[in-house]
Amino acid sequence: MKFFVDTAEVTEIKDLLNAGFLDGVTTNPSLIAKSKRDFKEVVEEICSLTDKPVSAEVSALDANGMIAEGQLLAGIADNVVVKLPLTLEGLKACAHFKAAGIKTNVTLCFSPNQALLAAKAGATYISPFVGRLDDINLDGSELIRDIRIIYDNYDLETQIIAASLRTPNHVTQSALTGADIATIPPDVLRKLADHPLTTNGIKQFLKDWEATGQTIL
Repeated sequence: MKFFVDTAEVTEIKDLLNAGFLDGVTTNPSLIAKSKRDFKEVVEEICSLTDKPVSAEVSALDANGMIAEGQLLAGIADNVVVKLPLTLEGLKACAHFKAAGIKTNVTLCFSPNQALLAAKAGATYISPFVGRLDDINLDGSELIRDIRIIYDNYDLETQIIAASLRTPNHVTQSALTGADIATIPPDVLRKLADHPLTTNGIKQFLKDWEATGQTIL
């Protein structure tokens, strides 16, 4: 499974890139708003840090508007992925970008049928929202599983990005149910490395090492 970080905070992205396990970045209008910076400048700076995929979302609601905005975003850097909403207008724009050789991330997916339509329209990525389904007492991981089965049935190439992941358990379940990618907030990404037994083990090792009176350097 690949890991994308879901943020527009450049300092967070820099730090996690240095950790060596980051495979891409996703942003959205809400995350950009939190950064309180110019949208295009943020996308450009993120793309200057990495050649890995960086999803940048359009704000238009009609296909022509999405196409115009998406072309502008794709012109910022070669690794920009145009993020589109899963609506009929978004699917029209998706088909246009597929024909133009521009990668797309179709977002706000909540059903297998939506995911199937996105794949048929040529989406590079589909982003089912796990956490938001859990919020209304539905099983978000079941959606990932269903999409995986459908895509495998028909050899569809669209990659599944498990999105709206709020806990390490969401990440585990997304991996078990076949997501290609998990896009994860920075704080949750860091929690993946934590385990109380690891922490306690380090404390014991240090205690035993200090008792030897030795140093490595």
